[in-house]
Amino acid sequence: MQISVVGLLICCGILAVVTYMRWSMITALIASLAFGATAIGTIGTLGGSSPLIFTIFNILLITTALARRGIWREIGTAFGHIGATWIVCALMIYVTLGALLLPRLFEGQTSAFVASRTGRGVYEAALAPVSANISQTGYFVLAGLTFLAVCVLVQREGTLTGIKRGYFLWFILHVSMGMLDLLGKVAGLGDILAPIRTANYSMLTDVTEAGFFRIAGAFSEASAFGGVSLSGLAFSYTYWTKTGSKFALGLGAVLFGLLLLSTSSTAYVGLTVVSLPVVISIARSLASGRLRSGEALLVTLLMPLLLLATGVILFYPHFLDPVVQLVDTTIINKVTSTSGQERSYWNYKSLQSFFDTAGLGVGLGSSRASSWPIALLSQLGLFGTVIMMVLLAMLMRGLKGSSHVDPQVDAIASSARACALSSLVAGSLASGSPDPGIVFYIPLAVVLVCRRLPVKDNRAVVDAIPRFENPARSGKRRSGSILGARVTSRECPLSWPTE
Repeated sequence: MQISVVGLLICCGILAVVTYMRWSMITALIASLAFGATAIGTIGTLGGSSPLIFTIFNILLITTALARRGIWREIGTAFGHIGATWIVCALMIYVTLGALLLPRLFEGQTSAFVASRTGRGVYEAALAPVSANISQTGYFVLAGLTFLAVCVLVQREGTLTGIKRGYFLWFILHVSMGMLDLLGKVAGLGDILAPIRTANYSMLTDVTEAGFFRIAGAFSEASAFGGVSLSGLAFSYTYWTKTGSKFALGLGAVLFGLLLLSTSSTAYVGLTVVSLPVVISIARSLASGRLRSGEALLVTLLMPLLLLATGVILFYPHFLDPVVQLVDTTIINKVTSTSGQERSYWNYKSLQSFFDTAGLGVGLGSSRASSWPIALLSQLGLFGTVIMMVLLAMLMRGLKGSSHVDPQVDAIASSARACALSSLVAGSLASGSPDPGIVFYIPLAVVLVCRRLPVKDNRAVVDAIPRFENPARSGKRRSGSILGARVTSRECPLSWPTE
């Protein structure tokens, strides 16, 4: 394995900050997701696979969870009260066996799309075992083990606060690198974040769309950046509606702006889908005459924007021509473009491979599609898809059915859930892998534990202004609650909880 110096330095930097601030490892794990194209190294024996830096924090989180006192009792509690733990374990075993056996069982009987490491892009070939069977299965199993670790850790005090802090750090880093990327291109400096993109991916970063710079941030392309921006917007919006946090509102506004500027078709269509529940909720509130304060603010902001846009169109008819051209390129004519036709062909052939294998699938990593549901069917088969849909239904249910949930716990769980569901919306539009990743499994664990297991003291940290305080200097002890906090609603999502 060839180690990436840049990836190693970023890992050390995150660990140094987490250690200095005395934050939890799960905070570091979630924050590391901001570096979506930064690899820790390259594994030559796996066809040049380049694991991203979050895998290091994955392993550290699982290791620290196993090293805790009373771990086996907590594992027993999780398996005894949360049925999804058994389902995830069964799915990991099924996926691992399928990745090893199915490409060999159906070798040459159907086609697959393989990502080339030599610059050929994605090409069609007869089904055969490939190195991605091993690497993608490793990612999948690691995500499943992370789910089990989070199920255990959430039972302990302070973990939910660490999870919330991790999400805010993730999206703050995401916004920062997105703005740096855009400013660098506008200033004529090109792709200034290229040094941190060490993964063995095809980089589509320094490009334009209909005259607009495409924002890639720390990712390999604008589509990935737009998908994460959509997830961050869903998280921030939900957290704001649940708590009234001005910090979350401001972060969401910046994410919304970057999403619009990203020129990503995935982000635009995903935003339309994700906005539907919000529009329906506002319409119901207006019909019943019970408009909530957050909804009233959105309506208040929307009306002047619509009037301004109408005035611009009337008095300056050609002012919005570049925007119209962008919408036409990224949304209306996307399907007829070369990229759209290529991805449609991937989906068509992937569905055909599902039927060619009698519904068993070709095995994880054997091929790729351009839609998460189609990738599920083609690679995991009917059984794997049904199991994943069961887990998705558990996540969508949220905290319904629990006897009593503290508002702050509800805010964290609901925000993480919204982030995961938005990520799946983006994945359904462009993802080539059936693995939903830890962005799905961490919220699933949080929702299930908060719904099934008793919570001692559910008071969390919410605020509008970030304060980075070193707990070693504060001289204040932590509270004995599941959130590790006993604070007022004016504190910051990133500040250290104190009594």
